[in-house]
Amino acid sequence: MSNEQDGGTTVVGQGEFRYEPLPGWDQLPEGWNYGEVVGAATDSSGNLYAFNRSEHPVIVYSSDGSFLGSWGEGQFQRPHGIWITGDDVIWLTDDHGHVIHRYTTDGQREQTLGTAGICSDTGVVDMNYLTITQPGGPFNLPTNLTVAPDGRLFITDGYGNCRIHRFSPEGEYEISWGSPGDGDGEFHLPHGIDVSSDGTVFACDRENSRLQLFDADGGFIESWTDVARPCEVFIDSDDVVYVAELGWHAGLSDQRFDQTGGRVSIFNRSGELLSRFGGGANPYQPGDFAAPHDIWVDGNGDIYTSEVIASAAVPKGLVEADCPTLQKFRRL
Repeated sequence: MSNEQDGGTTVVGQGEFRYEPLPGWDQLPEGWNYGEVVGAATDSSGNLYAFNRSEHPVIVYSSDGSFLGSWGEGQFQRPHGIWITGDDVIWLTDDHGHVIHRYTTDGQREQTLGTAGICSDTGVVDMNYLTITQPGGPFNLPTNLTVAPDGRLFITDGYGNCRIHRFSPEGEYEISWGSPGDGDGEFHLPHGIDVSSDGTVFACDRENSRLQLFDADGGFIESWTDVARPCEVFIDSDDVVYVAELGWHAGLSDQRFDQTGGRVSIFNRSGELLSRFGGGANPYQPGDFAAPHDIWVDGNGDIYTSEVIASAAVPKGLVEADCPTLQKFRRL
């Protein structure tokens, strides 16, 4: 999945889904750093919110990369996931805090799901999904939230649990499903989630290296397996499915460099591959990746990706702190 050159411009992807990487797009203030960007999402005005593990957890940019401000300082134990609705409600997942918070675009907290510092009993030890002995209720190290077209909330409860939870649009708990394992409806680290226009729930079953599809009540539909440890899925208004894949070079005790590294894959609603780029050959090259963690597509069709380059997910020596952790791709 090498990059091509088009009149001196780097181009990634194939077919109708080709993109120009925009390195240096984000104008981070001098002296600031991200630590690592774990999530990125845009609001209705096209502003980008970079949820990151620095002292400035939410950094906001205009669509041209101009710095607009920051908020959330001191409010999170460990940032993990972000989702922004069409009417600009921002949901932020704090995995170590065992909560998900609802915010306005100017950083006012309006609601919290879960109780800070309190986790369900799953038997998990040291965030190791293989030690989970039973499923638990909300939450134990939750990973991501999405809002379905009907307003209901779906949450992957992954690092310390093996479940998907559904909440009402008002934030009232409704149902859960999932158990530890690799069978249908079982999970080894449910990590990312989105819902298509027909209400189908797409869940990233990261360590089983698949997407599992369910109806809204948790009924299993099918699995998509042409993915490499998917971290997050984003479904646009045309039901095109974008997947950020961690790949096999990061987050394992035995890095598998004979298999693909981090990449982005784009599928139609039926699971047919439309475009793919990355692979981890050179994480410093625009359009390649070390450890993709989140993906978002704005109203122009431009893609944003974030990567966990500073955490234990990336093996020491693969990349340094200067490796890109936030990328933008302009659709051609």
